[in-house]
Amino acid sequence: MPGKKSTWKQILRWLPGVLISAIAFYAVLKFINIDDLKNAFHTVKLGFILIVFGISVLGLVIRAKVWQVILGKDVTFKQSFFGVSEGYFLNNVLPFRAGELARSFFVGRSSGKGTFYVLSTIIIERAFDLAFAAAFVVMTLPYLLGMDWIKPIAMIVLILVFAALFILFLVARNKEKVLGWMNKITKPNKIVQFILPRIESIIEGFSLLAKPSQFLLCLFLVGVNWVVWTSIHCLAIEAIIPGAPIWWGAFVSGVMALGVAIPSAPSALGVYEASYVAAIAILGGQTGMALAYAIVLHLINFALAAIFGIWGLIREGLGFSKILSTFGSTEVNTDSIDNEKEVV
Repeated sequence: MPGKKSTWKQILRWLPGVLISAIAFYAVLKFINIDDLKNAFHTVKLGFILIVFGISVLGLVIRAKVWQVILGKDVTFKQSFFGVSEGYFLNNVLPFRAGELARSFFVGRSSGKGTFYVLSTIIIERAFDLAFAAAFVVMTLPYLLGMDWIKPIAMIVLILVFAALFILFLVARNKEKVLGWMNKITKPNKIVQFILPRIESIIEGFSLLAKPSQFLLCLFLVGVNWVVWTSIHCLAIEAIIPGAPIWWGAFVSGVMALGVAIPSAPSALGVYEASYVAAIAILGGQTGMALAYAIVLHLINFALAAIFGIWGLIREGLGFSKILSTFGSTEVNTDSIDNEKEVV
C-alpha cells in the first residue's frame, strides 16, 4: 500500500498545475480556428527560428551574467551560466519550479556559498523580473484603449515588488540586529538551531541590495536582458501583424512574464500560449497566428534550456533519475543538500 499512497501523492502534487494548464489550453483552443492555425505554421520561416534561437542564446548569456553579479565575485560565469541553464531545464520538466531549488543546490555546492544563500539571490532575480514586467505593462497601457482594468493589477504588482525589495534592503543593512532579535524571541531548541543558520545564509544573499554599485549594475544588466527578450517578441509580432510599433513588443513581454508567473504545469504549458494569444488579441492580431508563433517560441525556449541544461547536468556528474527523485519531491532533505560534497 505504501507504493499506491506515494503514487496518489505524486498525482495530487501535479494536479493543480495540470488543471490550470488544461483550462488555459481549452480557453485558447475555443477561440482558434484549426485551419487558421495550420496555415499560420506555414508562415514561420527557418530564418526566423534561427534568428530567435541566436537572440535567445544571447539572452541566456546576459541572464547568467546578471545572476553572477547578484551572487558576487566568488562565483564564476561558467557556474552561473550552467546553473541558470539547469534551473530553466528542470523547471520545464518538474513541477513547482523545482529547477530554482536545483540550481541553488548545484551552484551553492560548487561555489561553497550554500543552497540557502544562492536561493535568496534567485528571489532577488525574480523580483527584478516582476518589477520590469509590471513596469512594461504600465508604460504601454496609455497606448491601449479599453485596457484600464489591467492597470491596477500591474500597479499593485509593481508596488508590492518594490516594497518587498525595500524590506529586504532594510533586513540586509541590519542583519545583526535582525538575527539578534530572532535569537531573543525564539526558544533555543533543535528546530531553531536548524533554522537560524539558514535564515542567516538567506539574509547574506540579500547583501546585493545594500551595495549601490552592485545593485545598479545588476539593474542595468536586467534591463539589457529585457531589451533582448523584447526584441524576440518584436520579431514575432512583426510576422503576425506587419508594421506593428516597437512598443507592442514591450507590452507582450510584460504580459507574458506576468502570465507565466501563474502556477501551472511544468514549462508553463498552456499558460505560456494563453498569455501570448491574449496579448496579441488585445493588440488586434489573429489568434491563429498568435498561437502558432507562441508554440514556436515556446519550443525554441524549451530546446535552448534542454541543450545547455542537460550539458550542465552532465558536468555535475549526476544521473537524471537522481535529479527527478531529489527535486521532483516536495520533501527535499535540506541536510543532504547542505552536506553534499562539492563536485570538482
